[in-house]
Amino acid sequence: MPTSTSSSRTDPALLHPRYWPSWLAVAVVFALGRLPFVLIWALGGLVGRVGYLLAGSRRLVARRNLALCLPTLSRFQRERIMIAHFGWLGVAALGQGVGWGASRERLARLVRFRNRDMIDTYIAEGRPVIVLVPHFIGLELGGAAFTALVHSGVYMYQKIRNPVVDLQVRRARQQYGSVSVERQDDLRALVREMKRGTPFFYLPDQDGGRRGLFVPFCGVPASTVPMLGRFASMAKAVVIPTFARFLPCGRGLELIFDPPLEDFPSGAPETDTAHMNAVIEARIATMPEQYFWVHRRFKTRPPGEESVYPPKRRRKKRA
Repeated sequence: MPTSTSSSRTDPALLHPRYWPSWLAVAVVFALGRLPFVLIWALGGLVGRVGYLLAGSRRLVARRNLALCLPTLSRFQRERIMIAHFGWLGVAALGQGVGWGASRERLARLVRFRNRDMIDTYIAEGRPVIVLVPHFIGLELGGAAFTALVHSGVYMYQKIRNPVVDLQVRRARQQYGSVSVERQDDLRALVREMKRGTPFFYLPDQDGGRRGLFVPFCGVPASTVPMLGRFASMAKAVVIPTFARFLPCGRGLELIFDPPLEDFPSGAPETDTAHMNAVIEARIATMPEQYFWVHRRFKTRPPGEESVYPPKRRRKKRA
């Protein structure tokens, strides 16, 4: 396949004793993933709520994000959303290993699809498709189910610092034939793959740094990567917003395919990027507790604006 991929072979250097704690952690996550999902839901919710009490800096980030993005709610309402959010974070953390080596049969039992016939039609026609997947907490399990039950797909990958975890995550994401493309690779190969009919998983809603465009996100100027319109234009692709939602009481997860973006791309990067953010905002309103609020979404500010987050605590250097 012409698209460049990341190797999932085990580097012998990773067998060094210094990596044994990482291998143990991977084994624990894998073992937890074999538990019945209702038990993962119960234990994860408990762990997440304990994390809410302990995660001081991340709790401050989430609280600030909620205040900026949901200003019409009372402080009490936002706090309830945040507590529920940490509970779902715990479910996602303990359930990380569910998709690691899971059979298609198990994934079919755990994940249900809404409006799947729409995306199946585009794939059957060989149309280039961009699956727009914002950072909702159930994203990892939803992605595993998509690659196993809908189409293997292609996605952009950013290496994880821990090489053992990086290796396991790549193996898990490629187990059903997915192709990973490094962010620094030639993106023309990605476009060619889309034109062949391979759906492209695109995660759009992280801080874009100084290279991003400042467009509204929940009414707040947010540095946003303006690549969606460009990708859609280059591949002449249809963009289907797709959202992962954990179901209550451990009943699994739902992957929701919304209607394709209309009049997209417009040819104006700011218009297209703002359109994308508005679509994400609309879905946040339906399940605010499951959006990834602990990310510093507004880290990069427009020139002259101060940071919206409290400064990070610096570790004291040893003498």
